[in-house]
Amino acid sequence: MAKKGNRVQVILECTEQKDSGVPGISRYITTKNRKNTPARIERKKYNPFLKRVTLHKEIK
Repeated sequence: MAKKGNRVQVILECTEQKDSGVPGISRYITTKNRKNTPARIERKKYNPFLKRVTLHKEIK
């Protein structure tokens, strides 16, 4: 059976890569507690295509 709880898996996608025109998509998968953090999260993560740390925002 699946676990019941407030933790959900979310996908973080790079915001700067779309504007730069570099091919590829930098995405990370993480979990968050839906009850404590109802808003979409933003984290600074490493983008291997741009070779630097960029802002990643939660998508759907």
